[in-house]
Amino acid sequence: MPDTFAIYANDFFSFLISVLLIVAYHIFLRIKIKKNPAYTVQAVNVMARTAWVENIMTREKDILAVQTLRNSTMAATFLASTAVLLIIGVLTLSGNSSHLEGTWHALNNNSSVRADIWVTKLLLLMLDLFVAFFSFSMSIRIYNHVGFMINVPLTIKHKVISPSHVATHLNRAGRFYSIGMRAYYFIVPLVFWLFGPHFMLAATIVLLLVLYQLDRAPKIMVEDYSE
Repeated sequence: MPDTFAIYANDFFSFLISVLLIVAYHIFLRIKIKKNPAYTVQAVNVMARTAWVENIMTREKDILAVQTLRNSTMAATFLASTAVLLIIGVLTLSGNSSHLEGTWHALNNNSSVRADIWVTKLLLLMLDLFVAFFSFSMSIRIYNHVGFMINVPLTIKHKVISPSHVATHLNRAGRFYSIGMRAYYFIVPLVFWLFGPHFMLAATIVLLLVLYQLDRAPKIMVEDYSE
């Protein structure tokens, strides 16, 4: 049993540390958002979408709503289709793994090269792509619903379809879109894991540093909102 654990130890601990780093990063963002609601770009986008819905629903027959939702739907559709193509690529890779084993493990000097750990890596990569596909598909679904709701004029004074209700749906679509993008970002350390656990750790750290720059709202906006 100890020998078996030693075979998988490097991969297991590297994967565990990477997951803990990612979770800790998102907990850090949640804490920052509680202190300052405009700390991240995503939080600012929630405010912007809410204000946009209220503005659009006060107008009548505004083509801007249709164009904006169409652009968002097209982007989500493209990314969902790309996820399907990547899933097919991973399936193809899993079938040819025996022919690529020497190349993939050329730099892997401190990890297991057994077939079972290789399959586990590919399964996790495929699971991540399925999360991306599902998230973008749900985003498309909700964008389509919002397309009908946002064109309901306020003059009829509907009891349910109010700007706040429509904004909630639109922000939910935006949340699924963000989850899909996160799943795409996490492909990076999973792919580097195929070359070795130390590459996955390095890729995770670099990815989090890049995400911090991308997630944080412009400094001027954060300072103005906090004041």
